[in-house]
Amino acid sequence: MAAIESILTENRVFPPSDTFVGQSNVSGMDAYSALCRQAETDYAGYWAGLAKQHIDWKAPFTRVLDESNAPFYKWFEDGTLNVSYNCLDRHLATRGDRTALIFEADDGSVTKVTYRQLHARVCQFANGLKSLGVAPGDRVIVYMPMGVEAVVAMQACARIGAIHSVVFGGFSAKSLFERIEDARAKVIVTADESLRGGKAVPLKKAVDDALAMGDTACVERVVVFRRSGGAVNWTPRDLWWHELTQTMAETCEPTWVSAEHPLFILYTSGSTGKPKGVQHSTGGYLLGAILSMRWVFDAKPDTDVFWCTADVGWITGHTYVAYGPLALGMTEVIFEGIPTYPNPGRFWEMIARHKVTTFYTAPTAIRSLIKLGADLPKQHDLSSLRLLGTVGEPINPEAWMWYYETVGNRRCPIVDTWWQTETGSHMIAPLPGAVATKPGSCTLPLPGIQVGVVDEAGHDVAKGQGGFLVIKRPFPSQLRTLWGDPDRFVKTYFPPELGGKMYLAGDSTHQDADGYFWIMGRIDDVLNVSGHRLGTMEIESALVANPLVAEAAVVGKPHDIKGEAVVAFVVLKGARETGDAAKKIVADLREWVGKEIGPIAKPDEIRFGDNLPKTRSGKIMRRLLRAIAKGEAITQDVSTLENPAILDQLKEAV
Repeated sequence: MAAIESILTENRVFPPSDTFVGQSNVSGMDAYSALCRQAETDYAGYWAGLAKQHIDWKAPFTRVLDESNAPFYKWFEDGTLNVSYNCLDRHLATRGDRTALIFEADDGSVTKVTYRQLHARVCQFANGLKSLGVAPGDRVIVYMPMGVEAVVAMQACARIGAIHSVVFGGFSAKSLFERIEDARAKVIVTADESLRGGKAVPLKKAVDDALAMGDTACVERVVVFRRSGGAVNWTPRDLWWHELTQTMAETCEPTWVSAEHPLFILYTSGSTGKPKGVQHSTGGYLLGAILSMRWVFDAKPDTDVFWCTADVGWITGHTYVAYGPLALGMTEVIFEGIPTYPNPGRFWEMIARHKVTTFYTAPTAIRSLIKLGADLPKQHDLSSLRLLGTVGEPINPEAWMWYYETVGNRRCPIVDTWWQTETGSHMIAPLPGAVATKPGSCTLPLPGIQVGVVDEAGHDVAKGQGGFLVIKRPFPSQLRTLWGDPDRFVKTYFPPELGGKMYLAGDSTHQDADGYFWIMGRIDDVLNVSGHRLGTMEIESALVANPLVAEAAVVGKPHDIKGEAVVAFVVLKGARETGDAAKKIVADLREWVGKEIGPIAKPDEIRFGDNLPKTRSGKIMRRLLRAIAKGEAITQDVSTLENPAILDQLKEAV
C-alpha cells in the first residue's frame, strides 16, 4: 500500500488555563494518564468499575466483557437496567424541580420543562404506547420535529423496552419507507408538520407517502403530534398524540432489560444502496454517553446550561441531547429552527438569552456563520460560555481559531470530538482540563479507548505516517451489529484482512510526534495524485485558510496521467464571481495551495457556488460533488438537500 501522506502542518498549541484545570472533572495530564494506566492494567476491571459507579442497575452484572463470539462482543450482559430510569427517575428526589429542557421554538417562544414534568410526560406516552400493544423488542419509528416531544418519544420507548429508530425529519418519504421496511416497525410517531426557518415541512404527508410505497403492513398505528395545526389526511390507522395520552397515568414502571438489549437502531449511509441499521445496546451505550459527558464536556450538572445543536435524527442528537445530558441531571437547550432565521445572529442571541455554558455544533455551521457575519458574536454577551465543542467532521485550523477567538474570547477550551454513529460516543477528544489543544486535531483518545493507525495489512505505521484509523479493543458503546445483516457488519467494520477483531473506522489519520491524532478524511476521500495519496481534508483546510474563502470541499476525478485530478468546490466570503474575475481567483487559489502544501496538491479545477450541497443537518453531500466533478448525471435522491438549486451553479466550470 502506498502510504497516505500528511501534508498539513500545524504548530499552534493551547494548554488549558490553570483556572479551568482546577475546576475540571479530570484535572491535569497526571489524572488523564492515571485513568489510561488503569485501563491498560486491568481492562475489564476498569470498565466494570465505571459501569458500577455511574449507572443505576436493577440487577448487578457479574460478567463484564464476553469476547467468545468476536466481533459480536457483549458487555455487562447479565446485568439489568433501564435507560429512562437512569435519565429521569433517579433525579426526582434531588433535582425533580430543576429545569431539564429549555425548548426554543422556531418563532422564538420558549418552554421550560422540569425533570418531574418530563418524567410525567414520558410515563404518559409510554403508557400510551403500551395501550397500542407495543411490547419490549418492538420497533417504533420516530419521525419528529426537534422539540420536547421527540425526546419524550425516545425516552418512552426506552422505558418500555421498545427499540426506537429515529428518522431525521428532513429525510424524504422514500428514505423513510426504506427504514420502516427494514426495521419492520409496528408504530410510527410523527407530527402534522415541523417548522424550520418560518416554513412548514409536512411530516405526516411524508409518512402517508412512505406507507403507500410498498410492504408496510407491519405498521399498525401512526401517532401524530399536533405541532402546527396544518391540515393532514386521516385514516383509521392514525391517532392524535394528545388523545392517546390525555387519560394515561403519569407513572409507568420501567421495563428492566439486559444490558445487551437493543436500545435503538439508527440508519446511516443511506444515500447509496440499502441503509445500514446501526444497532446499539442499552448498558454499554449509556455508559459511553455518561463518561463522555463527564470527561469531554466536563459536565457540571448544578451550574451548566448545555446546548448541542444537533437534531435527534442523528447520533449526536441521541447521545448528547436525548440521553447523555439527562443521565447526568443537566439543564439543556433544544432548538427547533435554523441558525440563520430570522437573522444570522440567532445562535449568539440564544447563547446570551439562555446563558449557555457549553456549546456543541458542527464545523459546517461554524464556517457558514463566519461567512454570514464574522463579527456578529461580538454583538452579544457570550460571557456565560466556558467550553466550546465541534462534531461531525474535522475542523480546519482557521475556523478553529475564529471559534476560539471570536466566540470563546480566547478563554474557552475547544473540544474537537472524533466519533461516529457506530461508536455511540466520543472516542478521540481532548479532556479540556487535561489536554492541550491544537487547531485541527482531535488530540488524544479517551481513557480506555485503544486507537491505532495501521496499513492495509493491519500493521502499525510510524508517527507522522498516514494510515487507517482503527480501535484495537472492544469498548462498551460500540455498535453490536447491523440490524438484520450480521455479514455486512463483519465485512464493513471487522474485515478479515485486519484480523477480524479490530474496528475499522473508515477514516484516514496520522499521529504527530506528541501522539495527537489528525483526521485526514474518509478512506474513500483519499486522492491518488501522481502516486501520492492525499487526504482531502488537508487541501480543504489550506483553501479555507485563504482570506477570500469561507468554505471548501475537495473531491477527486479520474485523470489519464495523474490517476486522479483534484477538484475543489469553493464558497467565497464575498459574492460568487464569474468570468475573468473568477479565473483570477482560481489562479490565486491554486498558487496559494501550492505555497501552503506543495505543487502536488494544487486543484486542477476550482468551481464556485453560493453554498455547498448540504443536508438540512448541515452535512456536505460529497457523493454529489464527485458526480458533478465527473460530469455524471445525478440519479440519487436529493430531497434531503437544504439547497438543491446549488447543484446547477457547481456544474459551471470557470
